[in-house]
Amino acid sequence: MTNIKALDARKNLTPAHEDYVKAIYMLHSHGVEVTNSALANHLKVTPASATNMVKKLSELGLVTYEPYQTIGLTAAGEIVALEVLRHHRLLELYLHDKLKLPWEQVHEEAERLEHVISEVLEDAIAAALGDPTVDPHGDPIPSKDGTVETTVGAPLSIAEINHPYTVVRVLLQEPERLIYLGSMGLYPNAQVIVRKRAPFAGPLLLEVAGEHHALAHDLAEYIIVA
Repeated sequence: MTNIKALDARKNLTPAHEDYVKAIYMLHSHGVEVTNSALANHLKVTPASATNMVKKLSELGLVTYEPYQTIGLTAAGEIVALEVLRHHRLLELYLHDKLKLPWEQVHEEAERLEHVISEVLEDAIAAALGDPTVDPHGDPIPSKDGTVETTVGAPLSIAEINHPYTVVRVLLQEPERLIYLGSMGLYPNAQVIVRKRAPFAGPLLLEVAGEHHALAHDLAEYIIVA
């Protein structure tokens, strides 16, 4: 993904266009079948609005779309998605590491800024951060050429008992949940041990930095450890 290709693909696109393309990429990357209803639910819009936008994106050559079929990205659409995602995750890390915003605040701020930063500023941010590969939540940052590293790990919910693990990624953006996980010290690179697991998808008893915490099974599914 060269700068020229990224700029050409994003020419004449609105922030709404880019939000949709990024959402389609994100849903695909999480193994979700991208339908109009799934897209509408993800973006918190009406199904009719999602349908209308997907048709526009199809006309722009960014998505493949047939009624009642799964929505996909074209090569041009993937270039746009990865470029916007790179902006977003670089901004999150800059806001967190350099401006000291807490990890539960950086997502919303990056959402506002991702559409407007220039390629010059993108490069400057990346250089200031030492060309990072992950954001504050452990999400991979696409490289300039569009390469995305695969996160190796498994959900904390299925981790072995009494075995030490390292948190590598947190698949959440909701501020309240991130604040809650942060209060337990469950950030990327934290060391965690599952001491007990209640049956029937009950809570897990965790040890983090020598302290014990109970964590709901459904939340543990969003924490990737290795």
